[in-house]
Amino acid sequence: MKITILTMCPELFGSFRSSHLISRAEATGNLALEIIDFRDYTEGSFRRIDDSPYGGGRGMVIRCQPVIDALESVKSAKSHTVILSPKGMPFRQKTARRLAAYEHLILVCGHYEGFDARIYPYADEMVSIGDYILSGGEIPAMAVTDAIARLLKGNLREGSANEESFEAGMLEYPQYTRPVEFRGEKVPDVLLSGDHEAIRRWRMEQALELTRKYRPDLFCDNSPVNDD
Repeated sequence: MKITILTMCPELFGSFRSSHLISRAEATGNLALEIIDFRDYTEGSFRRIDDSPYGGGRGMVIRCQPVIDALESVKSAKSHTVILSPKGMPFRQKTARRLAAYEHLILVCGHYEGFDARIYPYADEMVSIGDYILSGGEIPAMAVTDAIARLLKGNLREGSANEESFEAGMLEYPQYTRPVEFRGEKVPDVLLSGDHEAIRRWRMEQALELTRKYRPDLFCDNSPVNDD
């Protein structure tokens, strides 16, 4: 899979690209990550990417020409373009699975007060990682890329992602490892029993309990999501 990220801050992706998951995915050929600075597509020597909004108002708006030119330089018939914006649909685990199926994903990072409205028709969808405002779309782009990279075959142990939180509409059950007892707290006996059916039931019960306690909204979430 190829992921192209359009940004005005390419330097932010240096350490992200060298992180264990991403660097391994690139080394094995499971992921090709491309970072494009849309400042390189500005007209003139000042590389100006923003301007004041027509009609007045505070803040600056990203101009349409550099972004659209950068997008068109990497877009193909097999590309799927996502603008990262707080206006977008919520990014969830099933969104990550859907996006991971594309051969070429383009992520467009905003900044300032947002994009010139003429940019949006060039994208296939908008995605938001939460109901809050960040200084730019780079952190959301990293989050989306990481979530997708984990799902690509060969990046994790086979089947290890299938029982994680949100995969079955619930939070994941508690996990334990050595030692059996630490400061008076013991690993539940059922996990030491060797009874796989009892362990399965216990894990299901714990997942339900944790979801009811921390994320009851997952049981009755009727918010619109474009992933069905």
